[in-house]
Amino acid sequence: MQRALSTLLLVHHRLTSVWLDRIWDAGIPLVEIFCARQHLDYHDRAQVAELGHWFRDSELKMHSMHSPLYSDDVWGRSGPNAVVSITESVKSRRMQAVDEIKRVLDIAETIPFGYLIQHLGVANEEYSDRAVDAAFSSLEEISVFARQRGVEVLLENIPNALSSAERLLMFLEATHLDLNICFDTGHANMKEGVETAYRLLKPRIRSTHVHDNNGAEDSHLFPLSSDGGTVDWPRAMDALRSASHQYPLLLELRDPEHIGHLVDAAKAVFERLENLRPADES
Repeated sequence: MQRALSTLLLVHHRLTSVWLDRIWDAGIPLVEIFCARQHLDYHDRAQVAELGHWFRDSELKMHSMHSPLYSDDVWGRSGPNAVVSITESVKSRRMQAVDEIKRVLDIAETIPFGYLIQHLGVANEEYSDRAVDAAFSSLEEISVFARQRGVEVLLENIPNALSSAERLLMFLEATHLDLNICFDTGHANMKEGVETAYRLLKPRIRSTHVHDNNGAEDSHLFPLSSDGGTVDWPRAMDALRSASHQYPLLLELRDPEHIGHLVDAAKAVFERLENLRPADES
C-alpha cells in the first residue's frame, strides 16, 4: 500500500512548501490536504497559486482534499453559522455550505487531485429524513461540480447516526447516488468495529483514514504508539491489505503537543504498521 499523509497533523500551521518538502523527504509520495482556513485558506488565491506552482515541479502528488468542516479560521468558534454541513435543514445555510465546498473543488483547476472527502452531517448528529433529503440535494450538486473538475466525491464514515457503515449503504441505496467511500478506521472503531465496517464497505472503498482512539473519543491517535488506543491493528491491517484494488494507507493524525518532529513521527507509524505480521501469526 502506498503511503499517504493527511495534513490534519499540521493543521495548526499555515501550509507551505516547507511542510510539503518534509512530507516528500520522509518517503511519503501522496498527500491529502485538510481544508481548514488557518491551514489552507482556499479563499486566498495567492496561497493556492503558490502551492500550485510547487506541486507542478514536485513528485509529491495530491491524492485528495478533505472538505471543510468550518468556514472560519478558528475551528468554528466564530459561531454556529461557521459550520459547513450538507445536512443543514435551512436551505439558505445549506447552499452556503455547498458554495464553500465548491470553492475547495475549484482548487483542482490549479492543483489536480482525485478525491474530495466529504462528511455526511456533523459529529454526533441524529438521524432524520430531513437530513437525508438535504444531503441528497447537496451531493447531487457537489458531485456534478466535482466531476467537471476531474474529482470524485467520497463519503466518509463518521461517528454520527447518518454515517455508520450500515447507514451509508442505506443512504446510497435510497438515493441511487453512485458514490464511493473513504474508510476511516478510528470512526469505525467508535461504531460497528473496524472489521465489521470494513467488510460492509469494502467494495466501495477508494481511500482510507487511518488512526486510533479509545472507542469513545475521536482523538486521532497515532497507531501503535499512543496510550489509549483500542484498534486491533494486526486485524485492521489484514483487512486493509485484503482488497485486490489498492487504496493508499493514509494516516489522518492529530498533532500531539508532546511530539516535536511531526512528519518523522508519522513516518515511524507507517513503518510499524507495515511491519505488522498477519493476525493469525501474532
